[in-house]
Amino acid sequence: MTKKEKKSEIKISAEEMAQAGLHFGHKTSKINPKMNSYLAGTRNSISIIDLEKTTEKLKEALDFIQDIVSEGKILLLVGTKVQVKELLKNTAEECGLPYVSERWLGGTFTNFETIKKRIDYFKDLENKRNSGELEKYTKKEKAIFDREIKGLQMRFGGIKSLTRVPDAIFISDMKKEILAIREAKAKGVKVIGIADTNVDPNLADYPIPANDDAITSLRYILEKVKEAILNAKPKEIAK
Repeated sequence: MTKKEKKSEIKISAEEMAQAGLHFGHKTSKINPKMNSYLAGTRNSISIIDLEKTTEKLKEALDFIQDIVSEGKILLLVGTKVQVKELLKNTAEECGLPYVSERWLGGTFTNFETIKKRIDYFKDLENKRNSGELEKYTKKEKAIFDREIKGLQMRFGGIKSLTRVPDAIFISDMKKEILAIREAKAKGVKVIGIADTNVDPNLADYPIPANDDAITSLRYILEKVKEAILNAKPKEIAK
């Protein structure tokens, strides 16, 4: 799919977004002034996001995702907050994408060569265990290897397919993942991010004004992201 070709239309419903609570922001006392243009008003001291603006910006983000995925570029999903980590991990695995659902490792982008060496070490150790090569060690030594592999899996499991810095990154919480955003900016990686009312939407190249706390809101957005990715992935030619 080239940019001239029609992208898959992904249905975005303001009614469904409202039911999922995408429009509920934080208390007005926590608002970032740069989010004012995305607001429809307030309700009981809670900032209300304008779902027309959300629809517009979500479509832009999904179009961009379809473009990069169809071109074979790399999109990394990041979400380490308790309520999103499992959902984001499942989405990434279903789409065959790298992800970070535990802690963002400083230097993942800005010191990628060092990170890559750790990933290679992890994969080598994992391969040795799977092939039975570690069976020659004592029970105690094997237990040490198992603990090490478990720790490496937690840190690098989601990004072990990375061979280079990704082309774009999807951030589920721009306030919590500010280090990832800074590294993305430093390396020219495009940022797609959910922008709740307490963040600067300009941190993202493709901000999506929406609630970044409610699981229903996060699920709605990630379902649309998954749809965009799967629609855009090059279809395998049947033999």
